[in-house]
Amino acid sequence: MTSKPIGVAVLGLGNVGSEVVRILTENAEDFEARVGAPLEIRGIAVRRVDGDRGVPAELLTDDPAELVGRDDVDIVVEVLGGIDIPRKLVLSALEKGKSVITANKALLAEYTGELADAAEKSRADLYFEAAVAGAIPVVRPLMQSLAGDRVNKVAGIVNGTTNFILSAMDETGADYAETLAEAGRLGYAEADPTADVEGYDAASKAAILASIAFHTRVTAGDVYREGISTITSDDLETAKSLDCTIKLLAICERIVTPKGKERISARVYPALVPLSHPLASVNGAFNAVVVEAEAAGRLMFYGQGAGGAPTASAVLGDLVMAARNKFYGGRGPLESTYAKLKVAPMGDILTRYYVSMQVADKPGVLATVAAEFSKRDVSISTVRQHGAGDGARLVVVTHLAADSALSETVASLEQLDVVVHVASVLRLEGTTA
Repeated sequence: MTSKPIGVAVLGLGNVGSEVVRILTENAEDFEARVGAPLEIRGIAVRRVDGDRGVPAELLTDDPAELVGRDDVDIVVEVLGGIDIPRKLVLSALEKGKSVITANKALLAEYTGELADAAEKSRADLYFEAAVAGAIPVVRPLMQSLAGDRVNKVAGIVNGTTNFILSAMDETGADYAETLAEAGRLGYAEADPTADVEGYDAASKAAILASIAFHTRVTAGDVYREGISTITSDDLETAKSLDCTIKLLAICERIVTPKGKERISARVYPALVPLSHPLASVNGAFNAVVVEAEAAGRLMFYGQGAGGAPTASAVLGDLVMAARNKFYGGRGPLESTYAKLKVAPMGDILTRYYVSMQVADKPGVLATVAAEFSKRDVSISTVRQHGAGDGARLVVVTHLAADSALSETVASLEQLDVVVHVASVLRLEGTTA
């Protein structure tokens, strides 16, 4: 005897939505066996219902609110993108007791609390594995597999576009603008790449990871952010000479202030990473996340962080979990915010700096530059000079110091007569020196 079907509404039929529909349709018998009941698509919301969309025309609707409100819809899959419209639709679904699966990191980074409260009130499920790193399972391990452990740090490469650009610059020696254009031609960069290259996408994902890992609500606005648009081929060449490469990292970690207060750091920026670090070998459009927990130690999750099929894989994994809960009467894990830790300002974080500056090639320059670091108790690890004359470039790498002290030092360097121009300022990660 066949069990009563579980109705699914799909909001969006772009790269991810079309793959969700395709895989769900082609593997209907497998999904029924995994869940215990058939999964039936009740409707697919699109902006326009005209034209051949590759799905039965009777499933298409341009009225997503009506679709979400239908009595025969049990689970809503939101893959629209954007914030305002998806927020209203997801809230409506949750308030009606319908489970929601979303891949919308921007929505979650701003409104996780509101959505989680709505899910709790109506006892509905809210799943979002696909919102952080495509096919890579990170959210569920943090929420469930490591629920009995204490996570101290989550760091990773969570944006494929920027990783492709930096990897290509490193391999070819091309400059940023040229490589960005190539990424666009190959489909790795959007027509407007701002969200990716300026770190907004990674910051949204960092907010989600920090919220889960540290049982505290963190929004995208809490995340310190820098992008990769100022990275030069010279920076990458210098990184190689230091046995490093450059990656855009999302870093979330517990810290303890000098006064003994526990805080959270959530930050996104390009950083030098030692070639010996596992993230250094993650190239192209691939993503990777390293989790450090007290009992489990270091865990690494690696794979395709974007794309229609990989992201659909994560969406469908959530769909199976939500459907099983509907069938058996269970619930997924709830939001955990008991810790209520404060997010520390970037200035309080201990970091290392790489500073590249064009300087006058004359006696006493190094001593003058070093004095500015010393004034703020910033210890210098290495100093290298490249070129001579008007093209002389000085590269300074520091030991750990408060980021505020390092930032003040860089500001003071720009005022020195012997410093023509501070060309690049990057942080170093993956070291403890």
